[in-house]
Order: sequence, then C-alpha cells, then structure tokens
Amino acid sequence: MPCNFSPVITLLEETAIKTIKVLGTGCANCKTTVKLIEAIAQGKGVAVELEKVEDIQTIMSYGVMATPGVVVDGKVVHAGGVPSRDKIAGWL
Repeated sequence: MPCNFSPVITLLEETAIKTIKVLGTGCANCKTTVKLIEAIAQGKGVAVELEKVEDIQTIMSYGVMATPGVVVDGKVVHAGGVPSRDKIAGWL
C-alpha cells in the first residue's frame, strides 16, 4: 500500500512562519508598511518573522529601486508605495 504524505506536507506549509523583509531607508511609507504587515498578520493569526532592511546596498541587491519593497520568503512581491491591506493579506 503506497504512503501518501500530502496532508502532512500541506499542514506544515500552512503553519510555517513567513519570513518577510521590508526594504526601505526608514521613510514614513516604510514604517507604515511594517505596521500594516504586523497588524494584518496578527489579525489573521499568522506567524511572521519581520525584518526591516535599511542598508541601501542590500536593498539594491534585491533589484528594488523604489521603496518600500517587500520580500516574502525570499521573493520580491512589492516595490514602491504602501501595499494595500488586501495585497498584504494575500501574501500571508
């Protein structure tokens, strides 16, 4: 009888902590983005590891030229301006 571990893998993927980086030099939009992500994650009960990246060389290494930029689990998902609440919820 073949083993099927799909339900276990799905469960682990759904409960994994999201790693989110907000790329920006500390401007008002960057701070607002951090606060929105924190609030929406808390409201959805999603565990996140949130990091603020302010080093311009590191920001540029992601190819982000407009801030704030947002990186979720290593992938750039947003650049320039404060993301909408719906967009943030979709990342989580």
